[in-house]
Amino acid sequence: MVYNSVLLQFGGDGIMQLLPIILIVIVFYFFIIRPQQKKAKDAKKFRESIGKGDKVVTIGGIHGKVSEIKDQYFVITIANGVDVRVQKSAVSPELSQGTGESELQQKR
Repeated sequence: MVYNSVLLQFGGDGIMQLLPIILIVIVFYFFIIRPQQKKAKDAKKFRESIGKGDKVVTIGGIHGKVSEIKDQYFVITIANGVDVRVQKSAVSPELSQGTGESELQQKR
């Protein structure tokens, strides 16, 4: 008896009531989740492609040249005789792009 009332409640109108929620989930996936996954994948690929001698910028704004690569971190030379050890995740793919210049400096 209860089963029949549930079927009647979600008959043709039930699908129409769920349609906006389904559309919202689809929109979230294509406009928020999927681009974030792509951005994270590209950032990981960028960090794996960094080699010794590449110029990088950290997310904190430190500019330097990679002098050593370890499993979890880079050693970056920021001045003569000044080396800094930073996590690989702290290197910014948006600012670095292998040149050591920010996007604003590249536009000038």
